[in-house]
Amino acid sequence: MTNYQYVLYEKKDHIAYITINRPEVMNALHAAANQELTAVFRDFVADEGAWVAILTGAGERAFCAGNDLKATAEATARGEAPLTSRQNQNGEPVYFGGLIGLHCPKPIIAAVNGVAAGGGFELALACDLIIAAEQARFALPEPRVGLIAAAGGMHRLPQQLPLKIAMGLLLTGKWLSAQEAAHYGLVNEVVPLGRLRETAERWAAEILECSPLSVRLTKESVLAGLGRPIEEAMAADQERLRLLLASEDFREGPRAFVEKRKPQWKGR
Repeated sequence: MTNYQYVLYEKKDHIAYITINRPEVMNALHAAANQELTAVFRDFVADEGAWVAILTGAGERAFCAGNDLKATAEATARGEAPLTSRQNQNGEPVYFGGLIGLHCPKPIIAAVNGVAAGGGFELALACDLIIAAEQARFALPEPRVGLIAAAGGMHRLPQQLPLKIAMGLLLTGKWLSAQEAAHYGLVNEVVPLGRLRETAERWAAEILECSPLSVRLTKESVLAGLGRPIEEAMAADQERLRLLLASEDFREGPRAFVEKRKPQWKGR
């Protein structure tokens, strides 16, 4: 396990475990936490042996309560630049939660253990699957404090929920329970808190049964095709299809099927 100050990061059996580790402030994110999470997600994207990530929060109260408003107010009073214009010491951009704005073709599972509010909800929305504990709650309350859900929430939520439901949440800041989120198809599964990690790992294991290259190309194609006409989206798939047909995984899949054995995926 690699321990940062505000993130726990571990890789095992092709799974990267990323835990926001500020439970004393409900895992709210300040500048240093965002810098660490950016480094962690960059490492996950670059590591050829890491195929799936599970993102969660430390403790039992919160997945992530979003932007640390107290730290933001203190930074603003000191004249520091807002997050949108921040860079690390190498001049590289720092992303909110390490994920919002970062191109990540690999699947990410959000294991939501409690409150996911504001930027925390936006982090979950940016993941590919959401597994929620029974006590989990979701909200985008930014308008209640004079802000807007500018880390993707205003756009991802209407893509993932019926428009009127999404607008009701965006315009009021109301809370959505885990059970309500599952009802609307926003959450893949709701489980007791004690089973949250094992359930996320089960979903990860099912993804790992598939070719990691196929999974990455599928994710990229789906996201690139959102809102585009089917014919246009399929035409844009051709380059990805060429990559797939030239890969070792494309040859391995049918061979393993004929030989009645599990495929030995390479991810290339």
